[in-house]
Amino acid sequence: MDTVLSSSSSLVVRSPLPPVRTVTSPSKHYSAAAIFSFTPSINGLRKNHQRPLRFFTSSTVPKPSIRCGAGIKEINESDFRSTVLESNRPVLVEFVATWCGPCRLISPAMESISQEYEDRLVVVKIDHDANPQLIQEYKVYGLPTLILFKDGQEVPQSRREGAITKPKLKEYVDALLETISVA
Repeated sequence: MDTVLSSSSSLVVRSPLPPVRTVTSPSKHYSAAAIFSFTPSINGLRKNHQRPLRFFTSSTVPKPSIRCGAGIKEINESDFRSTVLESNRPVLVEFVATWCGPCRLISPAMESISQEYEDRLVVVKIDHDANPQLIQEYKVYGLPTLILFKDGQEVPQSRREGAITKPKLKEYVDALLETISVA
């Protein structure tokens, strides 16, 4: 936040965002964020105190990824046919994205379901951004989206969009498994 003082005692202009500086060298691109804080001095004017800059290079900036536990496998378009459509067990597919907050929210519940139902159900994740053909083919409009597949077909009324609590997820999976075992 920058403060501009003028000869008029009533004019103080503040920027709503801290400045971000970009420094380019011939070999690397550095981005630095500077955070400014202001404290009053003895004579009533504000002094600018700056924290040291943190530099990030392209190799030190963290890359988002979809993390899967032991029971959930991340698949892509090339694996979809063999893993989902040709499976001899029902497959619960979770469409997710790295930037999706609700996807991260239900991730522990999905891990638990994967371990609890591992003898009756396969659970896989598909990255929304990396698999646009599957997203278009299965018309995935909201994230996370859960779809159950059995015998290479989407189970009718199995589609579920949005975050869900672990007890509700368990109810959802139990109801789906009961429906497909009766049919």
